[in-house]
Amino acid sequence: MLDFPTPSAADPKSIVMSRKRTRSRSEDNIFGEGMKIQPIMSICREAPFSDDAIAVQIRNQCDYSKRITYEMARSGKIHRPIRVYADGIYDLFHQGHARQLMQAKNLFSNVYLIVGVCNDALTHRKKGKTVMNEDERYEAVKHCRYVDEIVRDAPWEVDEEYLTKHKIDFIAHDDIPYGTDDCNDVYAHWKAKGMFVATQRTEGVSTSDIVARIVRDYDVYVRRNLARGYSAKDLNISYLSEKKIRLQNKMHELKDKGKKVIDSIGERKDDMIAKWEEKSRDFIENFLLLFGRERLTNIWNESKGRILNALSPPSSPNRDGSPVSHMVNGEAGDYDEGLPPPRKTPRYESPSPSSSRSSSIQNKYYNNDFSDDEDDLLPK
Repeated sequence: MLDFPTPSAADPKSIVMSRKRTRSRSEDNIFGEGMKIQPIMSICREAPFSDDAIAVQIRNQCDYSKRITYEMARSGKIHRPIRVYADGIYDLFHQGHARQLMQAKNLFSNVYLIVGVCNDALTHRKKGKTVMNEDERYEAVKHCRYVDEIVRDAPWEVDEEYLTKHKIDFIAHDDIPYGTDDCNDVYAHWKAKGMFVATQRTEGVSTSDIVARIVRDYDVYVRRNLARGYSAKDLNISYLSEKKIRLQNKMHELKDKGKKVIDSIGERKDDMIAKWEEKSRDFIENFLLLFGRERLTNIWNESKGRILNALSPPSSPNRDGSPVSHMVNGEAGDYDEGLPPPRKTPRYESPSPSSSRSSSIQNKYYNNDFSDDEDDLLPK
């Protein structure tokens, strides 16, 4: 892409108004009469191919008769753009490629960046099969903001004739040696001539890494593409594999729906618990306000007494002659196991000891209640 001059403070006619303010009538003459405010211009276009008319015109205007050294280029005193060349495959164009081209564009103060892209036949023979075809790779590089010109069908190794044709001043590439059958480093000759400038690779990203990631998650991407309408033929899988993967997709959908339902139930449960805690807190506060601490203490003491009385009732009084106690010297005392059992008292006393024998016999069952060991007192 071409470089355009930026507004300079030394040239008052190049001052540009800010778009954040609306220009009032009084500002028309703020810079003097006859001075015009230039609108902001933005030109965004794709980079041309090397055989396009604009690229040919720019190349013909370049004076390539005088060799530009690295020191001259770094000084910034060169009055024409410095033509830098970078080449590559640029398959699955990613941020590593863009950063490499950005470094090449910023090598010097005024760089015209030419990018060579190898075609499919050469790439497949030298490096292997690509994901994107050559036209897709051309278009990807063509729309990179740092690129000024595209060379299709770029060679694997550049020579003097190629550099002269495209009027290339420097070659930009990372400093890793790239070997072939004939040499260990295809850029060794240009390094020796001082026409090579090294760029830095972006670690952690490459086309090979992206391909390895796709292969690793192959099943995931196949399921995704089947869900998006691709057929088994498009993905190069069998009919049974397609049905199996579609069933797995349905299972995953059901699992996701079930998880969403459980999550929503959990959210409602938490909301219900929070509301219950709030209501219970209000109930307890109202209860305490109604009864108060003293009233609650009295109620607790009264309830406690009733509970204790119900659990421990008073003992019933002992009657005379019970086996629990006996009379000792006219007083109730504890039962002594060494003494004979107490004698039962008669229920009705006889009128007198001198009563007739007949009346005693007649009333024996009414006057006295004898135990079994007193049968010898009955008349014989």
